Amino acid sequence: MRIMITGARGFVGPHVAEALRRLCGSRVEIVATARVGGQHPLLGSVMTLDVVDRAALGAAIAGIKPTHVVHLAGFAAPAAVRADPDAAWRLHVQGTLDLARAILQQAPDCCLIHVGSGLVYGESAKSGRALDENVVLAPIDEYSVTKAAADLALGALARRGLKCIRMRPFNHSGTGQSEAFVIPAFAMQIARIEAGLHPPVIRVGNLDAQRDFLDVRDVASAYALAVGSVGRLEPGIVLNVASGVPRRISDVLSGLVAKSHVKISIEQDPARNRPDDVPIIVGDANRAREVLGWRPEHTFDDMLTAVMNNCRARAAQQAMVQP
Repeated sequence: MRIMITGARGFVGPHVAEALRRLCGSRVEIVATARVGGQHPLLGSVMTLDVVDRAALGAAIAGIKPTHVVHLAGFAAPAAVRADPDAAWRLHVQGTLDLARAILQQAPDCCLIHVGSGLVYGESAKSGRALDENVVLAPIDEYSVTKAAADLALGALARRGLKCIRMRPFNHSGTGQSEAFVIPAFAMQIARIEAGLHPPVIRVGNLDAQRDFLDVRDVASAYALAVGSVGRLEPGIVLNVASGVPRRISDVLSGLVAKSHVKISIEQDPARNRPDDVPIIVGDANRAREVLGWRPEHTFDDMLTAVMNNCRARAAQQAMVQP
């Protein structure tokens, strides 16, 4: 089993590699790729591969001959897409199409595990109900539109022989995630306050929104289980990865603040509010439970603890270089 991971140096990649090794043991050979290659402390040697380089992509598939590709390469945060939407269309849509076509041409027995997003449901989430895979896609920004376009394109290619599994993860967090996301954004503010690098005030945006949060380790396990289940899943199948539990952002903040040993004040910052916020987004992952045997193993508090500890370590490093 030779598994190629695109975008392996991102937040999720090392967790996926760990989950694959845990599930498959010595049967797995992982070929980690990223736009910037080199050595990585958790992945080892990472092959340089830019997914928007069609020729390089085709050559990589032909040379590696993977049995599976876990496609993680993409913009991690909607804010990055708003800054450069054209790049998102090239990477999320054209890059994914080029990858799929290269697999069909160079390694037709290979299965593509595509990592999309639960945000593709968009306006449909305003029903307030848990969203299953049959809900209409109604993306509301270019991040989710490009993710939905790639997802739908792969569904069409599955009808032409592409072996693929379309994963739609909802919010997830854990060690290594950037401050562009709400949980590490709060946790890093707390960690800097504890380290004496920041006044004891956290500035926040909308705390009323409700989101479905999972530990990244459980999300990575779902991808690994999908790899191991390829032979018995219908090509093009869509699988949500979600907890099914909506949590207010205020509860996330309260949980993190409760872990701090210093007194912290909370201040509203209108600049942090997002006008396109959907009040509640929660997923239904019953299909993944049924066909993969997947169950989250980490609690919400486990996730908060992991993020908080990771952010404290990062803040301590920052404190060491302060004049």
